[in-house]
Amino acid sequence: MTGGEMKKLAFLFPGQASQKVGMGKEFYETSPLAKELFLKADEILGYKISDLCFEGPETKLTLTENAQPALLVVSCIAFRMIGIEPLIAAGHSLGEYSALVAAESLKFEDAVMLVHKRGKYMQEAVPVGTGAMAAVLGASYEDVENAVKRIDTGVVEIANWNSQSQIVISGEKEAVEKAVESVKAPKAVMLPVSAPFHCSLMMNARKKLSYDLDQVEFRNPKFPIISNVRAEVINDGDAARDALKKQVTHSVQWYRSMGVLERMKIEVTAELGSGNVLSGLMKRISRQWKQRPSIINIEDNQSLEKAKQIIGDAP
Repeated sequence: MTGGEMKKLAFLFPGQASQKVGMGKEFYETSPLAKELFLKADEILGYKISDLCFEGPETKLTLTENAQPALLVVSCIAFRMIGIEPLIAAGHSLGEYSALVAAESLKFEDAVMLVHKRGKYMQEAVPVGTGAMAAVLGASYEDVENAVKRIDTGVVEIANWNSQSQIVISGEKEAVEKAVESVKAPKAVMLPVSAPFHCSLMMNARKKLSYDLDQVEFRNPKFPIISNVRAEVINDGDAARDALKKQVTHSVQWYRSMGVLERMKIEVTAELGSGNVLSGLMKRISRQWKQRPSIINIEDNQSLEKAKQIIGDAP
């Protein structure tokens, strides 16, 4: 099957927080291709990311510098296993690297090392315990934006616009807590994260990663990628590199990015890699669409076979 036959297929690549112990293990045990990619990642990193994926411990797998390459490897394997080229793809934060590897804009080897460094830089950007993130549920973007603007005692910014009713804020701990109180949302929860991602506090991480990104070749992607930063399609390698630089300190515009798929009348979305976080978001987002897509995820052999059937049946 090729992209020409599957004209209404979009691939979605998950980001951090989708990791779980056991991910990718079945692929590794049953596919020489999956085993090859895991072993290649082990060699690049100088430690066995494969063991962390399969056996944990969860506390170590969840460390940003480990979770990011682990998720990328599993997503890239899922893409290779499905063997289909989509019409378009998008990745949530870290997932944008996986999407660019799938589109052959970025080499797998380069991406593994880049996201390992990205995780390390992001973790080191602020002292542990000084930053925080919170998910605000049930409030509009405008309400959250206004609440954030009212806080003048520290840094707090919108980090993710995930769906109509799920917005994540990030910044200095006290400022985030005040913003949560100010917005008066139906529900708001502090997230168990080790650093305040996707806000201006990540500037040091952005500077370091920008240098590393400049050392790596980016080719024009084989299929379009939706950039997190502007929720616009990227067809150029240099633009892809620039988007990855900005992404570190910029909010993830996921809800707006999925609007691109709505306008394209995408018929099937497939989440490639661990978990089904993006599939859950798509179910909520697409409730507003005139034509709702089939929503699938691919993380093991069973879901792979099911996906092939659904994609094959797509109009």
